[in-house]
Amino acid sequence: MDLLGVDTGGTFTDFVYWENGRWQVRKLPSTPQNPSTAIIQGWKDLDLPGKLQVVHGTTVATNAILERRGARTALITNQGFEDILYIGRQNRSELYDLFYSKADPLISPELCFGIKGRMDSSGKELEKLDHEHLSSVIDSLRQEDVQAVAVCLLFSYLSPLHEETVAGYLDELQIPYSLSSRILPEFREFERLSTTVINSYVTPGMYDYIDTINREIEKKSLRIMQSNGGSISAQTAMQEPVRTILSGPAGGVIGAAEIGRTGGFDKLITLDMGGTSTDVCLVKESPHLSVQSEISGYPIKVPQLDIHTVGAGGGSIAKIDAGGSLAVGPGSAGADPGPVCYGKGKDITVTDANLYLGRLSLQRFLDGNMNLQAENVIRFMEDMASQIGISGTELAEGILDVANSNMERALRVISVQKGFDPRDFALFSYGGAGGMHCAYLARMLSIPRVIVPENPGILSAVGMIMADVLKDYSQTVMIPDSNINYNRICECFHFLEDRAMGEMKTQGFTEDGIELDYLLDMRYQGQSFEIMVPFKKNFREEFSQLHEQKYGRSYPHKPLEVVNIRLRSRGVPEKPKLMPSAEHEEKIPARAFLEDREVIFENKKYTTPFLDRNELLSGNKLSGPAVVVEYSSTVVIPPFASFYLDNFRNLILNTA
Repeated sequence: MDLLGVDTGGTFTDFVYWENGRWQVRKLPSTPQNPSTAIIQGWKDLDLPGKLQVVHGTTVATNAILERRGARTALITNQGFEDILYIGRQNRSELYDLFYSKADPLISPELCFGIKGRMDSSGKELEKLDHEHLSSVIDSLRQEDVQAVAVCLLFSYLSPLHEETVAGYLDELQIPYSLSSRILPEFREFERLSTTVINSYVTPGMYDYIDTINREIEKKSLRIMQSNGGSISAQTAMQEPVRTILSGPAGGVIGAAEIGRTGGFDKLITLDMGGTSTDVCLVKESPHLSVQSEISGYPIKVPQLDIHTVGAGGGSIAKIDAGGSLAVGPGSAGADPGPVCYGKGKDITVTDANLYLGRLSLQRFLDGNMNLQAENVIRFMEDMASQIGISGTELAEGILDVANSNMERALRVISVQKGFDPRDFALFSYGGAGGMHCAYLARMLSIPRVIVPENPGILSAVGMIMADVLKDYSQTVMIPDSNINYNRICECFHFLEDRAMGEMKTQGFTEDGIELDYLLDMRYQGQSFEIMVPFKKNFREEFSQLHEQKYGRSYPHKPLEVVNIRLRSRGVPEKPKLMPSAEHEEKIPARAFLEDREVIFENKKYTTPFLDRNELLSGNKLSGPAVVVEYSSTVVIPPFASFYLDNFRNLILNTA
C-alpha cells in the first residue's frame, strides 16, 4: 500500500509520500485559520492514488486550548465538588512572580453542575444517584446550549456505574460527552477531571476537522498520530482527541528513533527546530514516556512522549526589550506574515539573522520555489542594530546566540536535569531550521556527534508513516507491599488485555500481529508521585535503579506500592524499509558544488562552499566551513566541525 504522512506545523504543512520504495516530498505554507485547506491542496498537488494509507499529525486540539477556541463545555460532577477546577492544586509555575495568577479554567462556573449520588473510596455505592435531580441538570444543559459535556464523579475509576448512568441521560442531548472512567480510570481527582474536561473541550472541533478531511480523501484510510508515539484510527481520535496534543512532535521523535536505530545509534537527543518552536526529547533505545504534563497550565494525565518545547524557531521574533536587552521569541512571525525575507514580514527573525550572515541560499530555498528578499533583511537588520549602537553583523550573531541559549536550556531539561550525560548521546537534528543551529548546540553541550537525516524538514511526517498503531490502557490498583507478587499483578492485567485485544482486532490486526507491553506505576509507600517501571520478573530491582537515577538514591528495604497498571497494545502496519546506499566514495563529486560564498562565522568572513545534498554520496567527507542545501532544510557546518555521509545518507557532523 502507498503511504502518505502529513504534518501540520505553525509555519509549513509537510507531506511525504512513499511509493514503490521512493520518497516524494512537498511543503506548503500552513493555513492557520483552517488547517485542512493546506492539507487538501497538498494531496491534490501530489495527485495521489485511490488506495492510500494517510497518517496525519494535527495541531487542532493543541491550538484550540492555547487560543481558547474550544467548544462551550459543561461539567457534571458530584454535588459539593463543582469548584474542583477552580481549586486545582496549590502549585505555582512562577514561584517568584508576585503577580502570578493561574490560567482561567476552560469551563465557566455557571456551567459546573453537581448531582446527588456518591461512590465511596472502595467503589461501593454510598448514596444512590438521584435520577430526578439528574434530569433537571440535563434540562439546564439543554437551556444553556452547551456543545460538549465532561463527566467526572468521585471514585469512578473504581466503579463507573454512576458515570455510565449519566451517559444514558446525555445521549438524549446528541452532543459529544466524555466520561472520566473511559478517558482516564486513575486516581488523583483534579488531574482526572482536567484531562476529561480538555477532551470534551476539543472534541467538537476535532470531529469537524477530521470529518472534513475524511470527506475530501474519500475512500483513503486515515489514521491520526498520538502524543504517545503511535497512531490511532480517525474514529478513535474523534472520541479521544486529548491523546493528540503532541501529535506532530511525536511523529518526529519516532522518525528519529527509527532512523537512528537503523544507522546504529540507539542513544539520541532529538532536536526538532521548526518555524515556531523547538521540541526536544531523549531516546535511550526507545523514547522516554511521561504521564504528567500540562498544556497552557492545564494538567493532562495521558501517556505521551516526554517532549519539552520552547518558543525558539526560525520564525522567532527578535526584539529590544524595555531595558535595552535583546530578546528572541517566544513570539513568532508564523506562516503569515512570516520572516522579513519572505517579503511580507516587518519583524526580524532567526531566519533573517541566518540569511544576513550568508548562511542561506537565496536561489535554492525550497528548491527555488520561494524567493527570499535579502534587501529587506539588510535594511531591517541595520535599522534595528542602529537603535542599540552595534553593527548588523553583531546583531545577527547576537540573535542566533540568544536563540541557541534558549534551545540549550531545553536540551539540559531532558538530559542533565534527569540524570543523563549529553556526552553519551548523539544529537539528532531535524525540522526546517534545526540544521542551521545543531553544530553550535552540540558544541555547547559537548555532544561529539550530530545526525541530520535526509529531508530533515519533513521528518515528523516521515515518522508518522513509520509509527505503529498504539493504544494505552490504565487502571488504578493500589497494591501495598504485603500483597505485591508477580502472579497477583499478572491477574490484574487480564481485564485490560481482553479490552486491548478486542479493540486492536477492530483496527484490522490479527492476534499474532498484536504486541502487548506491560508497565507499572510504582512508589515507596508514603511518596507522592510514582515512577513508571517495565513489568518484568525483576520489577522491584528495576524500580530501585530508576529511583536512584532520578533522585540520586534508592531505599531497597522500604515497602513499595503499585499504584497503577498500564498496558500498551501495539500493531505493526506496513511501513517503509530503509535500505543502505549502494554508492560509496570519499571524494565529493564536482557536480555537488553549487557555489562559493562569503559566510560570517563568529564575526569573521569565510569563503564557504555551498553543496547540493542530492548529489552527495555515502562516504563523502569535508571539513567546515560548508553549507549543505536541500529542498526541506539547510545544514550549516561551522569552521570547527566536519561531516561525512553514512551508508543511509545521514549527514554525520563531528564537533569534538
